[in-house]
Amino acid sequence: MAVRKEASSEISVRKQKVFTGPQIILIIVVTLFSLSCVVPFINVIAVSLSSKSAILRGDVSFWPVEFTTQAYEALFNDASMIRSLFMTVGMTVVYTLIAMFLTILMAYPLTKKRMRGRKFFSFLALFTMYFSGGVVPHYVNMLDLGLYNTIWSLILPAAISTYYMIILKSFFASLPESLEEAATIDGANDFQILIRIYLPLSLASLATITLFYAVFRWNRFDDALYYIQDRNLYPLQLKLYNAIKNTQQVDLTAMQEGSSAVANNISQSIESATIIFATLPILVVYPFVQRYFVAGVTIGAVKG
Repeated sequence: MAVRKEASSEISVRKQKVFTGPQIILIIVVTLFSLSCVVPFINVIAVSLSSKSAILRGDVSFWPVEFTTQAYEALFNDASMIRSLFMTVGMTVVYTLIAMFLTILMAYPLTKKRMRGRKFFSFLALFTMYFSGGVVPHYVNMLDLGLYNTIWSLILPAAISTYYMIILKSFFASLPESLEEAATIDGANDFQILIRIYLPLSLASLATITLFYAVFRWNRFDDALYYIQDRNLYPLQLKLYNAIKNTQQVDLTAMQEGSSAVANNISQSIESATIIFATLPILVVYPFVQRYFVAGVTIGAVKG
């Protein structure tokens, strides 16, 4: 019995994972990189929940000082900010649905060798990744198409990404052709094969690309800066951009008057609260698609 216990203890010791030097270095690098991403966010949260006097004294680091929710109360009492939030959520949902619909309908046919002109259409799609007409032609198109100062100017121009289409196309192409052949023998058409075979097997890729589209639309504000004049149509990120821009203008004015520090710190709590307000919704969505994310980000490496 004693011999067996000693043998089992030796086996358990062998099973214990021993980190090598390169692994320890990798863990340290990943930890430092993670902290570089998390620490600034924690500081923004602390500033948004601290009093103006504490911010003015420079006492706020990673924990709220003289805890207060005045900055968030000011945001929620701003009707335009709440309107921008709901408008941005709705716009992101509509944009993501349209983008995924178009991406699927373009990626799936391009995987079919029997499709005539497949290489030509693939070339047209790839061409747009490297060459663009620029902002001025886009602006003229918005005017000519009647989309200027409408919500559709923020949805339709970027409704499909060639890069994400190629990723989804690569995954579709990696699926066994025997599945399609068996479905064809059973009398299924291309649409039925796509709905009943390809899409159910592509949940990881679809969830990942959906997340990428949603984050892209949620974070973007430059197109609204060019195409939107009606303040009621301002997305949340443009409101945040204007808040930071106004803060910088106040700081510049205060600097000329010799009171830059006071102006900067008083406005910093509102600015930090706006950043959290604009970032939190997309962070809430991410955990629901996280389990698909790891599998989905490597799709492009499966098959070219």
